[in-house]
Amino acid sequence: MIFQILSFAISCFVLALLSKSLVKTLVQVARYLNWREFMVGFFVMAFATSLPNLFVDVNAALHGFPQLAFGDIVGGNLVDLTLVMALAVLFSKKGISTKSSMVQTSAIFTAIIAFLPLLLILDGNLSRTDGVILLLAFFLYAFWIFSKQENYQKIYNETKKEKNAMNPFWFLKNVAKLVFLLALLVATSFVVVDTAQFFANTLGASLALVGILIVGLGNCFPEAYFSIISAKKGEGWMVLGDLMGSVIVCATLVLGIVALISPFQIVDFSPFIIARIFVFVAAIFYLFAIKSDKKITKKEALLLLFTYIAFLLTEIFLPK
Repeated sequence: MIFQILSFAISCFVLALLSKSLVKTLVQVARYLNWREFMVGFFVMAFATSLPNLFVDVNAALHGFPQLAFGDIVGGNLVDLTLVMALAVLFSKKGISTKSSMVQTSAIFTAIIAFLPLLLILDGNLSRTDGVILLLAFFLYAFWIFSKQENYQKIYNETKKEKNAMNPFWFLKNVAKLVFLLALLVATSFVVVDTAQFFANTLGASLALVGILIVGLGNCFPEAYFSIISAKKGEGWMVLGDLMGSVIVCATLVLGIVALISPFQIVDFSPFIIARIFVFVAAIFYLFAIKSDKKITKKEALLLLFTYIAFLLTEIFLPK
């Protein structure tokens, strides 16, 4: 048991480190393209920090554990909307500003998307048709983002390196690095799936519950790390872009790919009942925090944190 706990903890830590390395490489490209801070947060950071979810969930689906993948998505979205956002705001100096009209609109889309997978699974099945719907939702948002030029006019510059540093040698070196990091992500995802199955068997819990409570939390380490660091630097746009992006990418792109590869049926929906209620509550609170006074305050962060703690206590101790 101790070995499996250590294996899972180390695997989550490795996933976080790998995501951090991917972020550094991808930021070079984003800076070269002169992308805006929110765009970097959404498309670069969110994609990089969502790769652990993609590999773990596809691996789980291919091994016949789709409920683990679905639990990871639901649990991860809940963690991002509550715990990670709360920590980012609490580590910031004066809260996080949400005045931008793009952020306001994105917040509505994020709240809807967070709940969309739970609506599609109400019939007990996530079919390839559902997968196409999720992918269309992602591309619809991506099209809206790129259709507005002002969304990426504010340049994100993390360092003072020159653009000419991005020469062919730099490109080939980073392609090789990306391939290596992705290979490590695949290998680590096998460990996460295996240990999750062990936890389910040992604790007598369903794989869905393990996905919601354990895997979903573990796969959010990269978002938590990046969001807290960005909040300390006063880069609120990066925090919002990363967290909104992580929710949208995981709930649409990642889950859509899983559904297309391996459509699945959830026989026992009971582990998701409590999660569904709290995802809805979290989405409402999150939207309220974004909309009220165009700023997420520390008091609102405490409300989000309390929501996640209440979810944990209810999920663990409420008789099923």
